[in-house]
Amino acid sequence: MRIIILIVSVMVLSSCNVQYRLLYSPSSFVPSMEELAADAMEFWPSGPNGYRGFIGTAGIKDIKGTVIVFHGNAGTASDRIYYVKTLGALRYRVILAEYPRYGARKGELGEASLVSDARMTVRLAAETYGEPIFLVGESLGCGIVSGVVRDASLKIAGVVLITPWETLLAVAREKFPFLPIAWFMKDVYDNSGNLKGFRGRIAIVGAERDEIIPIRHAQAVYTSHPGKKKMWTIKGVGHNDWPMAVDVPQWREFMGFVEGDDTP
Repeated sequence: MRIIILIVSVMVLSSCNVQYRLLYSPSSFVPSMEELAADAMEFWPSGPNGYRGFIGTAGIKDIKGTVIVFHGNAGTASDRIYYVKTLGALRYRVILAEYPRYGARKGELGEASLVSDARMTVRLAAETYGEPIFLVGESLGCGIVSGVVRDASLKIAGVVLITPWETLLAVAREKFPFLPIAWFMKDVYDNSGNLKGFRGRIAIVGAERDEIIPIRHAQAVYTSHPGKKKMWTIKGVGHNDWPMAVDVPQWREFMGFVEGDDTP
């Protein structure tokens, strides 16, 4: 019996390491201040030794609120400059949040670590800029966002989820149908469960040809949510090329809905 327990324990530990290698793909790249300045961004809230992300620096008149973006599993936050440009054009202050172990940030990988860190980022942004605060998550970032809003002490005005899944386990079972994958899952990222208590508006965006997280997972998040919600399907695009198909007018629709404006 002890041998069996030992073998199972080794299998679980090994599979957790594999899970992390599959789920997280951090880059250690850190842009210079000059590179950021060329793109109208800077480290936030401080320089490269204490940053939690990046913020747009272009002057915006009559700012409508702060949007904090939580990116997907690969690269770094600085790769997502398109959010700064597009949402800045709609008069939002934009913060691209960075995760522990990505770029130069210290910390641990894993759901508990990333969600805890994200809550601190959101709290600091709220203390610095006030309300309203909006959250945008893409792919893995949807799991971070749903974990953040589960903390009711954080006042979040609205949420945009791009290519989300209902639970990480549902995606894993689909990818590995012949394995008892539930035994080995350390991170769960239960978006549907975490969002149930959220009273703000949720915009859900799915990619019609998503080859990594098929759009049925986004549809499952939409169906399961009992609150105010709306879903958009971006035609003809996959998991990674959807930004090329979403322009400023489309983002105006997403943000208009989460702000409470239902005007077409």
